[in-house]
Amino acid sequence: QVQLVESGGGLVQAGGSLRLSCAASGRTFSSYAMGWFRQAPGKEREFVAFIGWSAISTLYADSVKGRFTISRDNAKNTVTLQMKSLKPEDTAVYYCAFHDGGSFYSPRSYDYWGQGTQVTVSS
Repeated sequence: QVQLVESGGGLVQAGGSLRLSCAASGRTFSSYAMGWFRQAPGKEREFVAFIGWSAISTLYADSVKGRFTISRDNAKNTVTLQMKSLKPEDTAVYYCAFHDGGSFYSPRSYDYWGQGTQVTVSS
């Protein structure tokens, strides 16, 4: 079965860095674009970053542009989100997902999701 497993979350002070990883299985990883989303308590899930299947195309939410970098390793079936200059407003559960067509920014365009990893940024 298709599975996505995120890791790398934790507690960090404002200005710090974290590196999230997402390991995929059960699907031909290199054939799919991937996305990272996040969800804070009481808020809707929001788009963070997107990467095309070949890693040539990347997109970022304005709120993370210049601070976060998405990358992928198709040989290892992993997608990574490098986060730096973290802010308290980045606190959320972060999810990776397979893109299934449609808008890159909408959660409805993604068909399989991981369980999420918690990122907490203290001020």
